[in-house]
Amino acid sequence: MKKLQKCGEIYWVLGVLFVSLGVALCSKADLGISMIAATPFILQEAVFSYWNGCTVGTMEYLFQGFLLIVLCISVQRIRLKYFFSFVVAFLYGLVLDLWLLILGRDPFQAIWMRWVFLLIGDCITAFGVACFFRTYLPLQVYELFVAEIADRYCFPVAKAKLGYDIASLVLSLILAFCINLDADKFDWSKIYATSYHFIGAGTVITVLINAPIIAFFSKILSKATGEEPLFPKLKTFFIK
Repeated sequence: MKKLQKCGEIYWVLGVLFVSLGVALCSKADLGISMIAATPFILQEAVFSYWNGCTVGTMEYLFQGFLLIVLCISVQRIRLKYFFSFVVAFLYGLVLDLWLLILGRDPFQAIWMRWVFLLIGDCITAFGVACFFRTYLPLQVYELFVAEIADRYCFPVAKAKLGYDIASLVLSLILAFCINLDADKFDWSKIYATSYHFIGAGTVITVLINAPIIAFFSKILSKATGEEPLFPKLKTFFIK
C-alpha cells in the first residue's frame, strides 16, 4: 500500500483535535482522567465558584503558562520555542472548551457507558499523542518541559518523563484532597463508578493502557503515512 506523504503539519492538527476530544470524553465518563490532564480540571472546579468565567480550557493554558515559568527558572534559559509551546497550549485550551461545550459536562448515567467511553476517550487521546510524536511543529508545554529538563540536566528522556508523571500524579492528589476537604464525605466503595474530583479507577486504567495504545497507533501511522512536511521552510524555521 502506498504511503500518504507530507503529513507533518496534518499530524499536529490531528494531535490537537484528538487529544482534546479524548480528554473531554474521559472527563464526561467521570471515572477519573489521566494524571497530566487532571490538574487543570481540579483547579477549574475550585476556581469556578469565585470566577465563573474560568473554563477548563482557560485553566489549561494558565497552568501550562505557570509550568513554563517553572521550566525557565529550572533550566535558567528562555528560548523562542517556549513561546510557541504556550501558543499551542492556548489553542489546545480553546479546542478543549469547544469539545466540552459540544459533549456537555454531565456524566453518563449508566456505569457501563462510563467505562466504554473512558476506553474510547483513552484510545482517541493515545491516537492524538501518536500524531504529536510525528510532527515537527511545537508541542504543548507538558512535552516541552520533559524534553528541556532532560536536555539541560542530561537525564534520559524516559526517566524525565517518569519523574514528571509521578510529580503530576502527586500534585493532582494533593490538590484534589487539600482544596476540596471532603474526602470523608465521598463514598469510596463506589470509586469504580465515579471519581473523586477527576481522580478515580479510570486514572489507574489510563496509566496502565496509555503507553501500549500509543505504541500501537504509532506503528500503524508509520506504515500508512510519512512525516515529511508540506511546508519545508516552516520546518526549517522550527527546528533550527
